[in-house]
Parts: sequence; structure tokens; C-alpha cells
Amino acid sequence: MAPWVVAITGASGVIYGIKVIKALYSAGERICLVISDPGKRVLKEELGLFVTGDQQEITLQINNYLGLPPDETALSYYEWTDIGCCLASGSFNTKGMIVVPCTMATLAGIAGGMSRNLIERAADVTLKERRPLVLVPRETPLNAIHLKNMLELAQLGVHIVPPVPAFYFGPKDIDDLLDFFVTRLMSLIGIRY
Repeated sequence: MAPWVVAITGASGVIYGIKVIKALYSAGERICLVISDPGKRVLKEELGLFVTGDQQEITLQINNYLGLPPDETALSYYEWTDIGCCLASGSFNTKGMIVVPCTMATLAGIAGGMSRNLIERAADVTLKERRPLVLVPRETPLNAIHLKNMLELAQLGVHIVPPVPAFYFGPKDIDDLLDFFVTRLMSLIGIRY
């Protein structure tokens, strides 16, 4: 079964990325995870999750944080500087890619086709192979450059999904707001969990 690529960048709101990984896992999906160095810093600052080491060590640390068995193979971690790995090639089949949260720098790099790191390259591959690409930008206020980049990507079929909370369903706490957004995001890519 082809995996989903999930990338976590250095924007605030890394809990969304963690919740997306949990939702994909709960739905029986495989996940190829990439975390930028700024994303690792925000994981530590916002969630107290310190990830360090090689590919296997970080995979174990993420599995442990998610409460998964150490030998779980549904999640694989890839270093964001490894632009020679399988995720950088269109011949590696994936179901699509979700960048959550997505910094404006990452969004701009994807819009410009920069491919300076594995996140941008994997997004470029996702676009060229016409697979679903979802970006969850976490920035406010938005300036004209942000909006221009989002428009360019939206015109290519990229889903731009800011994590805007909804209140009409009567949320009781922050987890309700997070879960509501992630459920909507999963629905967008055709996953019920």
C-alpha cells in the first residue's frame, strides 16, 4: 500500500501535524514523515518532544510519543536534508502529501519549484505526478506575497487549508477544535477514521 507523505515545518501548531499522523495511522494508512530542523525546534517548544539522532532513532522517538510499538512499521521518518531518498523520486508511489503546519517560506519554496530540501522536493514530485497536495499554512496576517503564492498553488490544484477553528458544533476544549479540523482535513483527502 502506498504511503502518505506528512511534513512538519517550523510554523506554530505542530500539534496539527501530530494529530494528522494519528488520524492516518488510525485509518490504517502508512506514513512517510519529514520534519524540518525548525519543525523539530517547534516540536520541542510546543509539545516537549525532543527528536534527535539518525533516521531509526527519530522513528522510534516519534512512535514512542504516539504510543505506538517500537517495531511499528507504518511510520517511517526521513531526514529533510536527504534529497536523494525515495521521496524525491516520482517513481516512488505515494498517495499524496500533507504539509502541516506549513511555513510561508515552505509554501513559497513549493510555489517557486525550489526543491531546496526534501519537503520542497517531495511537494514538487507530488505536483508533477498529479497526486493530492495539501498545505496547512499557519500565518496571520497574510501579506500580498503569501496570498499570491497561495493563489498560484491553488490554481495548480493544491488544497490550501488554514487551520481555522469552527465553533458552531459546540466545542468543549482545544482537543475538540483540533479534532474537528483534522476530521475535515481527512475528509478532504477521502479518509474516514
